[in-house]
Amino acid sequence: MTTQASSALVQTIRWDVHGLVPAIIQDAASKDVLTLAYMNAESLKLTLDSGETWFWSRSRKELWHKGATSGHTQKVISVSYDCDADTLLIKVIPAGPACHTGQQSCFHNDSETAAANTDRFAILSTLESTIAKRDAERPEGAYTTYLFEKGLDKILKKVGEETAEVIIAAKNQDNEELRYESSDLIFHLLVLLRDAKLPLDDVLQELDRRHNKK
Repeated sequence: MTTQASSALVQTIRWDVHGLVPAIIQDAASKDVLTLAYMNAESLKLTLDSGETWFWSRSRKELWHKGATSGHTQKVISVSYDCDADTLLIKVIPAGPACHTGQQSCFHNDSETAAANTDRFAILSTLESTIAKRDAERPEGAYTTYLFEKGLDKILKKVGEETAEVIIAAKNQDNEELRYESSDLIFHLLVLLRDAKLPLDDVLQELDRRHNKK
């Protein structure tokens, strides 16, 4: 963002009486809300200029650069504000957990009374979110951690292997095997998309674009 555009945004925001504005931080790929922090004019300028998130600590009364000590920085993809210009939405690509507890998101305490999601494709969103969590937290012993740490070549090898298994299952006309191998392929494809920082939404939008061209 240019200096002029940066200054214009700072002027547009409706700061509270303490000169602060809440900033919702969202994973640009998985769409998970990672945290809610506060910014003042200086931290917003630093965020826009550096391309990484900076905040104002209300408890310590000082600026802080997310990931400065942990290495878990957040690369800014976009910055927007709501209709009242009193809340920021910042989409990022995180380089690790957002929460000081080591969790991917600060919002990891689920309500037991949350309504069940009846969307038949909800598992894809859940799986994408879980893979993003594994990428950020890298829990020891997790298979997804193993894939991310081995890197792109290993992930691509698994995608290739699972594709071949799907072909074999289909050729064998074995629907139970096909169901199983297709699940493996979808999982590894989602891991590949996460490694590439390509949101599943982008793939769905491409399918929608192609459908609407017919």
